[in-house]
Amino acid sequence: SIYEMFGHECSLSTGEVIKVIGFKTNKLIASVCDNNEVSQFSAKVELPLNFPGLYKVVADKTPYVSIEEITRKVSIGPTRFGHPCFYSPEDIQLAKFTIKHGEHITFNSVEDVSGTMSVNCVVVRNNQYHSFTLPLSQEGKFYECEDDQIYTLKEIAEWKIPKCRNRIVKLSSTIHMWDFSNPLPENFDGCLILTPVYEVQAVMKFRKDIVHILSDLDVEVKDITDCYDISSFLQPLSLEDIFERTSKEFPMVAEILEGPSESKNPFEFLDTGNEIIIYRKYQATRVLASEIRSDSPKRYFLIPMSYKGRFKRRPREFPTAYDLDIARSEKEQLHVVATKAFDSPHKELFSVSVGDQFLVQQCQTSEVLYEGRKKLIDVLACEQILGDTYKKVLLPMYMEGRFVEVIHDKKQYQLSEICKEFRLPFNVKVSVRDLSIEEDVVAAMPGLQFEEEITDSYLLISSASNPVESWEIPVCRLNMSVHLLSKDVQTVVPPVTKTKVEEISEEQYYMLRRYENQTLRSPPRPPKKPT
Repeated sequence: SIYEMFGHECSLSTGEVIKVIGFKTNKLIASVCDNNEVSQFSAKVELPLNFPGLYKVVADKTPYVSIEEITRKVSIGPTRFGHPCFYSPEDIQLAKFTIKHGEHITFNSVEDVSGTMSVNCVVVRNNQYHSFTLPLSQEGKFYECEDDQIYTLKEIAEWKIPKCRNRIVKLSSTIHMWDFSNPLPENFDGCLILTPVYEVQAVMKFRKDIVHILSDLDVEVKDITDCYDISSFLQPLSLEDIFERTSKEFPMVAEILEGPSESKNPFEFLDTGNEIIIYRKYQATRVLASEIRSDSPKRYFLIPMSYKGRFKRRPREFPTAYDLDIARSEKEQLHVVATKAFDSPHKELFSVSVGDQFLVQQCQTSEVLYEGRKKLIDVLACEQILGDTYKKVLLPMYMEGRFVEVIHDKKQYQLSEICKEFRLPFNVKVSVRDLSIEEDVVAAMPGLQFEEEITDSYLLISSASNPVESWEIPVCRLNMSVHLLSKDVQTVVPPVTKTKVEEISEEQYYMLRRYENQTLRSPPRPPKKPT
């Protein structure tokens, strides 16, 4: 049988031995559904995994009958996507713990516990985490919990479609326009039933690359696992697989089986067939930054803390008095000018005109007359600047005006200084570019907003043939596979470490914003009417 896939022709001869190393969703078949059922008028359409948009997963109403069935059909793994939640309609009595009916059980990992295969689980009660294990033999009815996260189609295909089941998703938001004709109905905002079409990933004895075989290829195969020495095959590993190895196993030498695609490969030495040295794994900090511009599309960056350029401040914009209160700091007084008028509904509070300037003081409460009764509401105390004099005024927290910061600080800052001295988000412009990197992409930006600090997983890697410098390689955003070589590492201490400013896509930006610093998000804005 001869077929072509991804531009490579491959022939499967009679008697050829293939080692299957995994299954991967190649594409999705989607049907528009009503009330979680396929509409009889709905045509099936193919959706590529990079089809734009963010989607919510609809909980499957069909229960699982045992923990073993869950582990067999549902993806459970070390990443944040691999921690599914279930609940039981009945109490589950364990030796030292009772799981109450309806409690959300988070599945974290599968491991051997004293000879019994079990799942490490967690439930949260009164903001306290309780850990326990459930054996795979545990039976009962287990239902999926509602999931309030949003995902790309690629994430859903990799983590959120159980084996032998379909998945219903609801479009949450679109990210950007699709360059090709949209296969979905115009202005679609409903639910889709997704059915995966798989490809088989395999290795052959006399080939180093990974072979991709569509699951509908017409070829007969026979399982010979029990009577064949599979150690003679290569063992492809992803960067995530390498990162899961213990720290004692580093450094290591590997050969690249499949390098990143040309458009997503910022490192010349990561081409297919090259040998690399992987020195260590670790978590590193980046600052997530977005280009300041009113029109779309914006550009997004992850800037390493080692960035040697310098920044000058740019004015921030604030839509409400509440945002002014969040932005004020002990380091300096916040000075703003109003760019939108606001008429206060209460005579006790100040009405703002365009051009009014204020020094922000503090949040406090004030008594106002509302519907004939006195009410206490949160207000922002400010000083209005009137030439050489100042007038104390109170602004309602909910007021929807617009304010622009007035910058008096002309100092040039390093990235680490900004993160230490100011609260993010923070607006800047590169004043002195980083001369240690060939192309400083952020230096050309008219303005940047530093949004938050991101902690991510990295591997420190150099070329094995010319190890004069090592690079921090992102584990989760570089898709490549390697196999380990039984070679000694000549230089255990890595050479000079280099970092890059990493430009990321809009999808990757939203994925990072979705998960990072969730506990640090601001509380909801105050109501417009006194309560």
